[in-house]
Amino acid sequence: MTPRDDAPAPLDPAPEPHTGLMGRFRNYFLTGLVVTGPIAITLYLVWWFVTWVDGVVRPFVPLAYRPETYLPYVVPGWGLVVAFFTLTLVGFLAANLIGRTLVDVGETFLGRIPAVRAIYRGLKQVFETLFSGKGSSFRKVGLVEFPSPGMWSIVLISQSPNEDIARSLPGQEEHVSVFLPCSPNPTTGFFFYVPKSKIIEVDLTAEDAATLIMSAGVVQPGSAPDPKKAAALAGMANAARIANASTLQPQPAKVE
Repeated sequence: MTPRDDAPAPLDPAPEPHTGLMGRFRNYFLTGLVVTGPIAITLYLVWWFVTWVDGVVRPFVPLAYRPETYLPYVVPGWGLVVAFFTLTLVGFLAANLIGRTLVDVGETFLGRIPAVRAIYRGLKQVFETLFSGKGSSFRKVGLVEFPSPGMWSIVLISQSPNEDIARSLPGQEEHVSVFLPCSPNPTTGFFFYVPKSKIIEVDLTAEDAATLIMSAGVVQPGSAPDPKKAAALAGMANAARIANASTLQPQPAKVE
């Protein structure tokens, strides 16, 4: 049997870049970086937070109740445990009649101080909105045309403006307040009012939007890491070596 004239010629495999010794070292290094990088950064942030809380709480704990008084080393996380139980106790006391009375007295006292009053009321509203679970702020994600026509930015949709601000805004259209986070630090950004019709709501959670902004678009929504990806990355070097070896073998022509 002879090869058909119209049979497609076998395609030459694309050469694998860096498939030598240095290429394998490079693949091993990248695999180790992908595996250990997120773990190391997560552990560092957790350790930083625990150490920060310990440093804030430890001065308020008497020496007799500190573990390092009886141990030759400092126990990390003790301040975090004390802070957790203290906040829980404060919440328990504030939930009864006596606690609510004391809270009202304290708020009345703070409300009489002009400079402190605005700060306290603003922070209280923010904490109640974020941690009460009843508010709708920053639960929706949208797109606005910013900073110039044809360019779109991700925003977190907040509440509608109050009546005084709404009357001062031009036009008759309803406005909403939005927060535009900056990349790669989503805790900073711009706050502004925008007409409701100028916002395109997208099916994203606030967490997905924050991840997209922090990664500058590298990590797209829905591209969650596969648990098997680490194992696949670990075999990159071996696969490259096998692919390189296969290119050196002659490819037989397809016959019928």
